[in-house]
Amino acid sequence: MDSIRKEYLGYYRQMLQIRNFEEKVLELLMQNIIDGGSHLYSGEEAVAVGACATLRKDDYIVSTHRGHGHCIARGTSIKEMMAELLGKRTGCCKGKGGSLHIADFSLGNLGANGIVGGGIPIATGAGISIVMRKTDQVVLCFFGDGAVNQGSFHESLNMAAIWKLPVIYICENNLYGMSAAVNRVFPIEDLVIRAQAYNMPGEIADGMDVLAVRQAVQRAVDRARRGEGPSFVECKTYRYHGHSRSDPRVYRTKEEEELWHKRDPIITFKERLLGEGIATADDLSEVEKDVVREIEEAVQFALDSPWPDPSELYEDLFS
Repeated sequence: MDSIRKEYLGYYRQMLQIRNFEEKVLELLMQNIIDGGSHLYSGEEAVAVGACATLRKDDYIVSTHRGHGHCIARGTSIKEMMAELLGKRTGCCKGKGGSLHIADFSLGNLGANGIVGGGIPIATGAGISIVMRKTDQVVLCFFGDGAVNQGSFHESLNMAAIWKLPVIYICENNLYGMSAAVNRVFPIEDLVIRAQAYNMPGEIADGMDVLAVRQAVQRAVDRARRGEGPSFVECKTYRYHGHSRSDPRVYRTKEEEELWHKRDPIITFKERLLGEGIATADDLSEVEKDVVREIEEAVQFALDSPWPDPSELYEDLFS
């Protein structure tokens, strides 16, 4: 019971970290303290936390342009992430990556990507390297529903299937690729069907349930470690904010948004912890207060951090 309690409180804490981090980022964006674009992850926390819970320290992940949640779930320092978004030298990419290209190689996070579907070939390449080095590592490849219609998706899955690469392709189907609803751009309801074309096992998971995601991804990870090749997991989820901060979300209704908010992954998990006696209200309140403090400290750390020196502009570049 103690181990389950510790594990589940850890999931609760990570989902709260992601939610609070993203809401603070939005606040800083609206104050123009953070420059550039924003692609917030709020609403999808259960996917990142449940999926990354299956990994070992030496495994890899490849993220999307909506990648803050993946970074946090993989264990990147919240302070360094906030500093990165503010473009400061103490950021996890020394202030050069920003939101769209945030990465943390020390934790096997090969990075976010500003190109839709751009991370899928990178994950496939990482899978090839694992096979060539003859290890039993795995790669989690996160991408959105819009990426499933990209050519890179099909080329990568075909290669992964032929060579039995240890890659788990995780589609975060939040129902909209920018403003295009999935039922307007796909002739199928479940995107996991695409895996059949490559003779690849596929599974649908409730992306609003952290335990359901963990269980589905765990089955795929176990299969990959046994040398049985790639899998496809489609997580049905929902993003609470628009595609970016400039998106007023006129393409969807308030009723639809309210329906998904009723299935909020953090609230429902909290109710489960209380209902099953795994945690008390005091336990959860302590976690909530600690996360609020952690985010505030991260903001202050980022604000107090120095800017990169212009002389460092061409350092850490590879070709």
